[in-house]
Amino acid sequence: MDKISTENIDLKIKLLEDFNNLEVNLNGESKNNIHKIRQDAIASFEELGFPVKKMEEWKYTNLKPVFKHDFKTVFEPAKTQLKRKDLEKYLVEGLKVNLLVFINGQFNEKLSSIVTRSEKIFIGSFSEGRISFNDVIEKHFSKYADYKNRSLTALNTAFAKDGAFIYLKKGVQVSEPVHILNIADASADSVMIQPRNLIVAEEGSDIKIIEDYYSLGDNHSFTNAVTEIYCAPNARLDRYKIQNDNDKAYHVGTTQVQQEQDSYFSDTTISWGGAITRNDLNAVFNGTNTECHFYGLYLLNGKQHVDNHTLADHKMPHCYSNELYKGIIDDKATGVFNGKIMVREDAQKTNAYQSNGNILLSEDATIYSKPQLEIFADDVKCSHGATTGQLNKEEMFYLRARGIGKDEARILLLNAFAGDVMDSVKIDELREKLREELSKKLIK
Repeated sequence: MDKISTENIDLKIKLLEDFNNLEVNLNGESKNNIHKIRQDAIASFEELGFPVKKMEEWKYTNLKPVFKHDFKTVFEPAKTQLKRKDLEKYLVEGLKVNLLVFINGQFNEKLSSIVTRSEKIFIGSFSEGRISFNDVIEKHFSKYADYKNRSLTALNTAFAKDGAFIYLKKGVQVSEPVHILNIADASADSVMIQPRNLIVAEEGSDIKIIEDYYSLGDNHSFTNAVTEIYCAPNARLDRYKIQNDNDKAYHVGTTQVQQEQDSYFSDTTISWGGAITRNDLNAVFNGTNTECHFYGLYLLNGKQHVDNHTLADHKMPHCYSNELYKGIIDDKATGVFNGKIMVREDAQKTNAYQSNGNILLSEDATIYSKPQLEIFADDVKCSHGATTGQLNKEEMFYLRARGIGKDEARILLLNAFAGDVMDSVKIDELREKLREELSKKLIK
């Protein structure tokens, strides 16, 4: 295990002190099982420290710029001036949703609204969910996201106070999506927030989740988020993560999915904002006949940096995974894609596919693409590949010859390139909003 470098030591010490202060104010909560996990997690973080570039998994992502700022860690609900009308630009017009709003990692009940109500469903904050479903939370909390060997997951686990908790009992199908809106408000101070989400879909249940991240203010923000998802047998879950921060925001998001027999999980991750972004998405196939889809789109300019790390861990036979990530990179921006398919010895009859495509729009744009296969079974069908290039000159000429302007032709081709990722979004209203946002961002 790599220890912390000297550049990081001040922030590490500050966070360890903050944890001690947090414990002082927990009162009776300090004796429950969740806090025992927190204590174990902070010990892991103290040993591991922050990730550094000499670690293979962080080879192309340098977090040093993050450690230059004096972040205020947030434990109490933020005093916000935001009104419901201020959130409209973040919402999907015409879409009826269960809205959960978190300001600096803390649930804001006044800005939230729940439209799906049933004894078989809980949609709300983590802290509120512990009142009625503490047994469910203790059964699943921190059982999937690895805090023993991943320092930022350990840090989030240690400071896990609030976030979204979604629980569906057996056979429940939710027609209205859940929209988790996370806003980092750095108007007054540079802030570090640690959202923790837990989604439990019992047997035969079905739900769609939108998980958004935005940032406000002139100071810097560092969001270190962890989402754990459990899909019981025959459960179906579609998740859409949109990360659209400002240029003073840093974002690390870890999503860990546990899939049981005959379950279905699909994830679409859109990254087109923020200074440094790291998305870790891992799914474990813990039952036969499971199906999983990973889609990703990253649109970068300026000096933005986005790193997507994925893992499809095939532990059981007769499972299927499909992965498609695409990047559009301009100016001096940098993209990283590291996707791994792991096929373990017992995972016979596995079908697993992975593809990463990139378009570089400038000579200074950079992509590091590393698709990986690790196969320990012999009766499998697996493939992976990566492509990097520029806009097709013949296609540009074809469009220009038909009277289409240069900029418009460029936008048409880039929209077409991103089209199959956009098509993975099964919520019509959300898909149209994302397409409009993409077109706006492509205008130079």
